[in-house]
Amino acid sequence: MRRKSMVFFMGIVLILGMVLSACSSSSSEKSSGTSEGSASGAPQELTYAMTSKIVGLSPIMTNDSVSTAAINQIYETLFTKDPKTLEIKPLLAASYDTPDDKTWVIHLKKNIKFTDGTPFDAEAVKYTFDKLRDPKTGAPRASLLAPVASVTVKDKYTVVIKTKEPYGAMLAALAHENAAIVSPTADKKQDLMKKPVGTGPFMLKEWVAGDHLTLVRNPSYWQGKAKLKQVTFKVVPDVNTAISMLQTGQVDFIDGIPSSQWDRVNRLKGIKTMKKAGTAVAYLGFNVRREPMKNLAFRQAVAYAIDRKAYVKQLEGLGIQSNSIIGPKVFGYDKSAEAGGYSYNPKKAKQMLKENGWEGKTIEMLVANTENYMKMGQIVQDQLQKVGLKVKMDTMEWGTFLDVSRKGNFDITFLSWSNSTADGSELLYPNLHSDNIGSSNVTGYNNAKFNKLVEESRASTDQNYRKQKLDEANKLAIKDAPWVIMDHGVVTAAYKDSIKGLTIDPTGLWSLYKVYKE
Repeated sequence: MRRKSMVFFMGIVLILGMVLSACSSSSSEKSSGTSEGSASGAPQELTYAMTSKIVGLSPIMTNDSVSTAAINQIYETLFTKDPKTLEIKPLLAASYDTPDDKTWVIHLKKNIKFTDGTPFDAEAVKYTFDKLRDPKTGAPRASLLAPVASVTVKDKYTVVIKTKEPYGAMLAALAHENAAIVSPTADKKQDLMKKPVGTGPFMLKEWVAGDHLTLVRNPSYWQGKAKLKQVTFKVVPDVNTAISMLQTGQVDFIDGIPSSQWDRVNRLKGIKTMKKAGTAVAYLGFNVRREPMKNLAFRQAVAYAIDRKAYVKQLEGLGIQSNSIIGPKVFGYDKSAEAGGYSYNPKKAKQMLKENGWEGKTIEMLVANTENYMKMGQIVQDQLQKVGLKVKMDTMEWGTFLDVSRKGNFDITFLSWSNSTADGSELLYPNLHSDNIGSSNVTGYNNAKFNKLVEESRASTDQNYRKQKLDEANKLAIKDAPWVIMDHGVVTAAYKDSIKGLTIDPTGLWSLYKVYKE
């Protein structure tokens, strides 16, 4: 039996290649606060402004970045990612063994409790993972544990996970926010989407859906009380208003800043900004279950019609142009993939549409009403109409958009994927493998050769082999074009200069546990 290192590397290439772009201010400030507040006596309360509503507060039943921001403060995973290097290390787990390539023995930390007072133990882990895997649950990210054959309790603080095949991304999956451990007792008696119970540094005080969510620190948190006493997630639908509130001190922290507002935010007095290359990818997706989107020639014509270079240029440094579905900061990326894809050629797009009888065709474009998606929609709508298509744009708020897109009620749409695992298998499998049609594979893409390559990338612990298979799958999907990549993301944030200890990782995730006000 081999005892694994306490720190697991998600692929040598990923870690060695992790070069973060410069921040306008340091994102690793040293904290001097105490658990009861800073030496200056500043109130230890923080308000974060978000432009979309939280969908729910269960890690099992959600899969959107807005909900995850809150969930990440309430719940915890067995493993976690270092915010700077993305190295995976134990959190609720103490260590792990792999006696063979299909067995993971997870040893848990002891004397940890959920905020309802019940113990965190092996039974809680088994309960969580079994529910996440159960098809009856309908969990959006059940794919994380799809390779798992069984989860058994060896003793109170030991869980044994057996997989159907070797699973190279196992620890990355166990570090994913949707694999956070829930209280079995709470889940059986209440709706965790509304009344969350985790082991994290914060717990729910109040949630007024569509307006605000208030968390207070967990007084019995196993790593010691958080420095902040209270955190409020405030819904501010208009980003201009959110920035004005940051300027006037009504909010302390915003993230995901649109490129159109970046210069304005950087000029604000008393405000620090943060910017770094990220793992997220934004894309135009085709509903390949419908005509004419199921036709490769149509998808190619649309791809040729979009000037993605111009789109990224107007992002003014807050996006990275790429033809590759797997981005430069994600394990499995190979620069050679950039040679694929379909470069801007409106003349060819017009010709293909005319030759196939699609000239004048009306298509339905589904767009979430956030600034970034609206900008994508408006630019693409204009460019597609210039090559002979009629585009009807249907906009809706974030929660409704997620429901409609998962049901496949669109022709083309825009989505993004944060790549929280920073592993290409956990990008391609949930989004483009046929196993996940009806959940996270919103385009309905189904290609047997692609499926096999992705499965091979997951069913191995040989990182070089995995990278090879991911590269092959990536290039196949680029050619097949169920997605047209709009850009790879840049993580941004702005916060009052009195805020200390805030770090954001390349996936866009952050924890408020060590944050305090000076």
